[in-house]
Amino acid sequence: MFLRRIVATFPQSKRFFTSSVTHDYASSIQELNKEMESVFGELPPDGLASSVSGSCENNKPHLSSRSTGESSFELTHTGNSGEAQMVDVSPKESSQRNATAVCKVILGKKVFDLVLANQMAKGDVLTVAKIAGITAAKQTSNLIPLCHNIGLTHVQVDLRLNHEDFSVTIEGEAASMGKTGVEMEAMTAVSVAGLTVYDMCKAASKDITITDIRLKHKSGGKSGDYSWGQ
Repeated sequence: MFLRRIVATFPQSKRFFTSSVTHDYASSIQELNKEMESVFGELPPDGLASSVSGSCENNKPHLSSRSTGESSFELTHTGNSGEAQMVDVSPKESSQRNATAVCKVILGKKVFDLVLANQMAKGDVLTVAKIAGITAAKQTSNLIPLCHNIGLTHVQVDLRLNHEDFSVTIEGEAASMGKTGVEMEAMTAVSVAGLTVYDMCKAASKDITITDIRLKHKSGGKSGDYSWGQ
């Protein structure tokens, strides 16, 4: 019934909405609004045209949210016009922040056996990778442009050899008493530790894969606790 009304009514209107490459987008939306008003007598409440017109003002796309009962979010590392920016955390309260990240390095049996026997030409793979991960966590703000330079109170990196799939599991933990989280520090730690394992072993094989880099757990801050898979 609604579609029939539109087909029957449109021919009686004085003009139709048209679009062309020469039309300004906002003007085209206004024209659509007027056409809808001439057909229906008034604009439909919260209609498509009005919402699109509002979100495309000045031809600058941006994210918006409505009160739907669901929590909304926004990208805090971009400014109003989309440029990159470092988030100002000065208004935030300091709190205990913790994060744990993991990754896996698949070595293959040949390399795995060499690492297990500590026979790699460059030396002790697991110890060097552990130190590299700790060092990397402390350098995160130098590696990731918009990360804050925070005071870490604790960094730990552990590497475990897995006989089942000839791999190394790397787990990194970072902690701070501050105004921003330490997820990036934990993830940087395991990433660089994994790269170090590759560097220490690449002479024996190039078929080494660094995989499954992810945040395992975090606590503290406005967003609260998070655990992978929950």
